[in-house]
Amino acid sequence: MSIVIHHLNKSRSQRIVWLLEELGLSYRVQHYQRDLTTNLAPPALKKIHPLGKSPLLEDDGILIQESGAIVQYLCERYGQGRFLPLAGSQDALRHLQLMHFAEGSAMTPILLRLYVARLGEAAQPLHPRINEQLIAHFDYLENELQASGHFVGDDWTGADVMLSFPATLATLQPEAERWPRLRDFIQRIQSREAWKRAVQATGELPG
Repeated sequence: MSIVIHHLNKSRSQRIVWLLEELGLSYRVQHYQRDLTTNLAPPALKKIHPLGKSPLLEDDGILIQESGAIVQYLCERYGQGRFLPLAGSQDALRHLQLMHFAEGSAMTPILLRLYVARLGEAAQPLHPRINEQLIAHFDYLENELQASGHFVGDDWTGADVMLSFPATLATLQPEAERWPRLRDFIQRIQSREAWKRAVQATGELPG
């Protein structure tokens, strides 16, 4: 087994490294740095993926892209029953939906707030709608956390891994006090030894 995670700084690949640590897998981090002017990926990463996307996972020569696909692949191949609900169960359907929510619905208002903020006064008419949507999506995540402290069932799953990124961003927003359960969720993640090892491996925190 030879796993390489292609990690672009300030990207969403931190959670993949965390999952690799949770699964106890051996891996190598290939680091890439964004251009300081454009904030874009370097040409070296575009040689691996034409869009310069990160994360990318190589496993014995197979290249896998898209965070959700990578998480699903790792859990199915190496999870040994961990990190995935029982196939065909209601939890499995919930898990599938939340996995896609992380990169689908959740990231849209997050990215809109990020990019529109750079437009200055010209973007003022857009702020109320973007803010309303961002708060609604984080409110939804707050309410979807179960009594167990997880998004699905009573233990860690791929959905928790995927949603760790938007949940982290929720804790960094001016409205963060609205989402105490998300804050506690992130604090629990960051107290885990696997998370600490992932931070050491990448040299940075997400967000």
